[in-house]
Amino acid sequence: MKLDGLRVLDLSLFLPGPYLTTMMADHGAEVIKLEPPGGEPVRHIGARQGGESVWFRNTHRGKKSIRLDLKKPEDLAAFLDLAATCDVLLEAFRPGVVDRLGIGYAAIAARNPGIVYCSISAFGQDGPDRDRPAHDLAVEALAGTLSLNLGRDGQPTHPHVPIADATASLLALSGILMALLRRATTGRGDHLDVAMLDATLSWLPNATGTLFGEGAAPRVKQERQWGGGAFYEIYATRDGRHVVLGGSEHKFVETLLHALGRPDLVEAASGPPGPGHEPAKAFLREVFATRSRDEWEAWFAGRDVCFAPLLDLREAVARPQVAARGMVWRDAEGNLHLGNPIRFAEEPARPDPRLPRLGEHTAEVIAAARRR
Repeated sequence: MKLDGLRVLDLSLFLPGPYLTTMMADHGAEVIKLEPPGGEPVRHIGARQGGESVWFRNTHRGKKSIRLDLKKPEDLAAFLDLAATCDVLLEAFRPGVVDRLGIGYAAIAARNPGIVYCSISAFGQDGPDRDRPAHDLAVEALAGTLSLNLGRDGQPTHPHVPIADATASLLALSGILMALLRRATTGRGDHLDVAMLDATLSWLPNATGTLFGEGAAPRVKQERQWGGGAFYEIYATRDGRHVVLGGSEHKFVETLLHALGRPDLVEAASGPPGPGHEPAKAFLREVFATRSRDEWEAWFAGRDVCFAPLLDLREAVARPQVAARGMVWRDAEGNLHLGNPIRFAEEPARPDPRLPRLGEHTAEVIAAARRR
């Protein structure tokens, strides 16, 4: 596998860091998770399957667990010996904590110049907000993205997918792999500083047009991606469910409106988003309300239009496409898992469904590190 032989030491908790290292473990990396005395918090959060938290199962399969108290000199020495053998170290403490513990980048790099040391935090290692506590929702609020996520009542609502966590995790993974690639040439690692705020803002290239072009905040309900366009919108069906039009290119507009007998609306629905789209939206609201969601899915079959039924999560994971891509799979004990989306033709991921007991590998991992 692509990451065979790579050793990763993961000090992070909850979602961004553990998700990142799960992607690496699935592709062959040896991931060693340092857990706090009470264990990774998500061991105890949410619904359980096979005696384990589903959240923990989704983010800690195939990893090793060690437990050390870094405030004890003997445990700190053991940690430093282990870090000297690793390729990657990932931490997600508030800025300054690792230096106070004696495990900051400078301390680790002094013993292991090739270490790729990644710090994920809410706001980064510098700047006036660096010490401010925050999880995903607060970061999204400060990034401005929560203001874009409006419900039908026009009020901000929970985004339901942890955007700040996810974007920071994926960009951190990219940065780690860049640093490892560079290390192959220079022999030296680096310190990667990933802020959730920075990551969230960086994913807005299609949402900053009004801001950068006109100096104004977006008029959310008039922007194409948030309901200002007739062909990028959610519509209710007769059975109280919903369907989505998800592509506003002219060819899709023309195909659908001709099929529905309203070619007179093509020009307006192909124009700039906003009030000009309202006649087309009114027509589409009316027509979609005449059939059930599933009837519309059957009607759209074979038509070249960006259409989708709006599914709940249970329906979504049951779709044949999800099965075909292996994005939900069942292990030998019957437990369900999310798949790995990073697909290679010659060296596919091989997720290991085994979960570590808290501190299970402490003695083994430390002894092996000291033999190196």
